[in-house]
Amino acid sequence: MRILVGGIAHETNTFNPMPTSIESFKVIRGRELSNEEPAISLLSIGVDVVPTLYAVTLPSGLVDGDAYSILKNEFVEEVKGAVGVDGVCLLLHGAMVVKGVGSAELDMVRTIREVLGEEVIISASLDLHGNLPAEIVKYVDILTAYRTTPHVDVANTRRKAAELLVESVKRGKRPKTAIVKPPILFPGEYVVTDTEPAASLYRTLSNIDSTPGILDSSLLVGMAWADVQYAGASVVTVSEEERKLDEAYKKAHEMAMAYWRKRFEFQMEVEAKVPQEAVRQAKSLSETKRPCFISDSGDNVTAGGAGDVPIMLEELVSSEVDDAVMGGMVDEEAVEVCRKAGVGASLRLRIGGKLDKINGYPLEIRGRVMKITENGAVFRIGGVDVIITTKRTAFTSPEEFTAFGIDLSSKKVVVVKLGLLTAELKRIAAQAMIALTPGFTNLLIEQLDYKEVRRPIFPIDRDFDWRC
Repeated sequence: MRILVGGIAHETNTFNPMPTSIESFKVIRGRELSNEEPAISLLSIGVDVVPTLYAVTLPSGLVDGDAYSILKNEFVEEVKGAVGVDGVCLLLHGAMVVKGVGSAELDMVRTIREVLGEEVIISASLDLHGNLPAEIVKYVDILTAYRTTPHVDVANTRRKAAELLVESVKRGKRPKTAIVKPPILFPGEYVVTDTEPAASLYRTLSNIDSTPGILDSSLLVGMAWADVQYAGASVVTVSEEERKLDEAYKKAHEMAMAYWRKRFEFQMEVEAKVPQEAVRQAKSLSETKRPCFISDSGDNVTAGGAGDVPIMLEELVSSEVDDAVMGGMVDEEAVEVCRKAGVGASLRLRIGGKLDKINGYPLEIRGRVMKITENGAVFRIGGVDVIITTKRTAFTSPEEFTAFGIDLSSKKVVVVKLGLLTAELKRIAAQAMIALTPGFTNLLIEQLDYKEVRRPIFPIDRDFDWRC
């Protein structure tokens, strides 16, 4: 059995006006891709794996059309050269939007189908924050998405996509996928899969999977900061063959209605406050509540925020918070100034507002250079350390702070440009809250200027009913 593996993945934030260029992508090819899932699992069971390329980058603005063409054309050439493949296992996101193209996932699978014809089975793993055009099921046989937020089942989902593909090829059956799109568009922070009501809904997926004739099911929340017509939730069910497709649609409809009925129950996992109140409360916490993490949610780089809106830094400094750290602020120019001045130098910096000029602004701060690294600098203003980076960086683990000489256990307040805390940060956070800051990932999505999203859609619109 020969299975081709590869893909292009990006979570596109259309409110971020900065294009995503070819230089932004990390691309792994050939043997390097064979050391990643699902190739590892496929090789372990004797499958002949045809590794192509996997391109991925941090969430950001619309993908440049030329960048996408370069990556897609390379991938398609690999597909054309793959003789005798029985299946294709794609590594996708589900929310990649390309300037002048639209949904990259739809465009890719349509092209692959045209190249390989109708006989080859195509499977794809997805992020649960994917925005899927309903048309995609015309070209892909198997779609399966993560079931956890924060995502801890990435490798498992990729393996599952491969296993479903292999089993279908072995049995000589052609799966068919059903999709139903309830009109709900939640930011991911509202749908945390180990808290209610999401936990119960996601447990239901296992029941659907055990239905005779159903191979798999997924509930995709969608990507809220993508102003495209097909943005929003998707319920996907995979039938083992076409004659079971009606049952797949029945189960998808039931799941979509269950999600719809619970729409008013969803809320953020932790308290959400305006920036000033979040800092004030964190500052007043007792020693037993440290470190307290505050998510700068409007400038969340893991969802396409610029990473240089200085609102939370300004609030920390003006509130004279002690033992605080902000990870981080991207400002290559400020890092270069620190590097030239050297460790220990006292100086004035203008930081922020260079990428996000809509919500950000240059903030003047005076402080001292505490550390210089290859990727940035630590600058101290009173009791506040700010990690300034040369590139947009998501501080998602203690190790990323340690690389800058920061011990989180010694800090009272930690501000991160995230929405949800990762599992690693949750384990050390004595307290956590979300600051409702402006930015390209504003959690108050009713404040955003949507033009393309289908309407009505919850929670932007509330006074309407829906039936499958």
